[in-house]
Amino acid sequence: MLSANCITTIINVKTLRELFDYSYWANRKLFDVLASVTPEEFTQTVGGSYGSIRNTLVHIVSAEAGWMERCGGPKRGPRLSPADFPTLSSVIRTWNKVEVNMRRVLSDLSVADLERKVEFSFDPSRQYSMSVGEMLHHAALHGVHHRGQVALLLRVLGYAPGNVDILNYYADKKPLECGATDSL
Repeated sequence: MLSANCITTIINVKTLRELFDYSYWANRKLFDVLASVTPEEFTQTVGGSYGSIRNTLVHIVSAEAGWMERCGGPKRGPRLSPADFPTLSSVIRTWNKVEVNMRRVLSDLSVADLERKVEFSFDPSRQYSMSVGEMLHHAALHGVHHRGQVALLLRVLGYAPGNVDILNYYADKKPLECGATDSL
């Protein structure tokens, strides 16, 4: 098991900011594709962990807001309910607010914050204790996991989800060096 001091060598503020920046880039790419989905397809039960594209997106944004709250960010309140998000634009509006708040949390984050332990529970029967760094790292990777599920649901519905691989994020952010643009 890693000590708290080891966490800062693995999880650092710069990497967390980069992971969330990638996450928001990938969200925008996915939202562009989702704009073509009909309202019926958006809420249609297709499969996966949460059933529909809408339910999966609401889970992602709700979880991110919850982890952010545990790390000292704005209060989320109860888990977000998919029923409160009938359209893609309603999800995007909430996501934009969460992104602004998360970027604010990340901009104020210090090394000491990363090591601070927070106790929390999902239900009263079990308590957890994690560092802020671990929770934010989890939150960033949690979004990657579920965006993959949304991509699969899009494919099931006959859409091409696009490529939100982090390699493409880096390529969009900074032109590839060494002239290696054709080999990708």
